[in-house]
Amino acid sequence: MSDYEVISIGAPDTWREHFGGFAPSRSRDGRRVVDHELTMQYIGMTSNALKPGEEAGYWHTHSRVEELYVFLAGRGQMGLDDDVVEVEAGTVIRVGQDVWRTWRARPDSDGELRWLCIRAGGEQLPHLPDDATRAPDRPMPWANGG
Repeated sequence: MSDYEVISIGAPDTWREHFGGFAPSRSRDGRRVVDHELTMQYIGMTSNALKPGEEAGYWHTHSRVEELYVFLAGRGQMGLDDDVVEVEAGTVIRVGQDVWRTWRARPDSDGELRWLCIRAGGEQLPHLPDDATRAPDRPMPWANGG
């Protein structure tokens, strides 16, 4: 048996229908903790959607976890320590350990602010993925019309 899992988190325009969080007391509309549904070892991911004008309502920081925010729709702002950064579709922000962060959807956003937050910890990644094995002679699975 291969070691992979497949789920669907739906199209980004349905993410507001999700309700979730890391603990019941911190759950909210528009959040899905994908790594609670998959067997994740080194990375985690949430899908998120905020209505225009909605905000996180808290600051947080991590001592061991690095986060990558990938913004897909809407317009918003991230508070990063003492800075405010404008975000929109296509903005990608890496946030290192011990950096305070919070976010909001701008009140004048033309739609929901939607993003993925990818979390990772553990060993530092190599510049090149040096644990890969290639099989150039293995036929592509769709080569015979599959």
